[in-house]
Amino acid sequence: MDVWFYRLVRPIVKLFFYIVYRPEVVGKDSVPKKGRIVLACNHTDYFDCVAIVATNKRTVHFLAKDELLKGFFGPAFKAMGIIPVNRREKDKNALATALKVLEEDKMIGIFPEGTFKKEVKELLPFKIGAVKMAHDSESKIVPMAVVGEFRPFRKGLKLIYGKPYKIESDDLEKENDKLKKKIQDLIKKGRGN
Repeated sequence: MDVWFYRLVRPIVKLFFYIVYRPEVVGKDSVPKKGRIVLACNHTDYFDCVAIVATNKRTVHFLAKDELLKGFFGPAFKAMGIIPVNRREKDKNALATALKVLEEDKMIGIFPEGTFKKEVKELLPFKIGAVKMAHDSESKIVPMAVVGEFRPFRKGLKLIYGKPYKIESDDLEKENDKLKKKIQDLIKKGRGN
């Protein structure tokens, strides 16, 4: 999967993001420099992807709704390495594509909530995709949390990377609950709770 556009725009995105949003970034060195990784993050805003691209040295292949690849910016999103997901049905093609990316020792970015609602203060229910991909590909999961709001030129935005870990059992519901708990703990840490 060619990601030439990702490599081209990442330095610009990083510069823009740090100047405009002034994030506090915690634990980004815990992301392994090599190997297959599933980065699982809570979903707070459209800018969550931008935050991950700007604060992470590795190329991240995001799973995202297939509508993104159909609009005017579709070719650009495709050149960024996005894996389209048909959210109207169980999309086995998206999972198969993501597994191929992981088998090449690359990194997948996914928001287990599947969508976001700005007014919701608690995490939405997690879909099973992140832990299934990590289980099936024997990848490590890196939990991540976005805390605060994307307010231009104001402090208060925190991005917290957790420590990588491996799926320990075939009970994916249990593993999904564990992932959610890890992200909840990172959110609490970011809020100072």
